[in-house]
Amino acid sequence: MAEVQTSYEMVPVAAKDILADRQHGWDTFMRATQWGIGAVVVLLVLIYLFFG
Repeated sequence: MAEVQTSYEMVPVAAKDILADRQHGWDTFMRATQWGIGAVVVLLVLIYLFFG
């Protein structure tokens, strides 16, 4: 069986590390949102051109 880990090493986490991680997440979210909005607009224009 797997051995249970009973001790953990704690390392200090700086606020700048947390902020950098959150900034990266926000930037990724905004990039995905922009691509999603662009794809919807293109899809709507194509639907309008073909069926409008």
